[in-house]
Amino acid sequence: MSTVPAPEPRDPKAALVFDDPLNQQSSDDTDRGWGEAPSGDSAADLRRFLDEKPPHHL
Repeated sequence: MSTVPAPEPRDPKAALVFDDPLNQQSSDDTDRGWGEAPSGDSAADLRRFLDEKPPHHL
């Protein structure tokens, strides 16, 4: 008769996760995901707005 080997401990990172993916925020949902720099300086925001304004909006 054969003996069943003892189960090896599993790596928790390798386990499948069946959470709802819509409950998580993706990187595209943030400004940083679209390549935006974090803001905080209103003068820098205005300068960037004026620099990136299309010519037909002048």
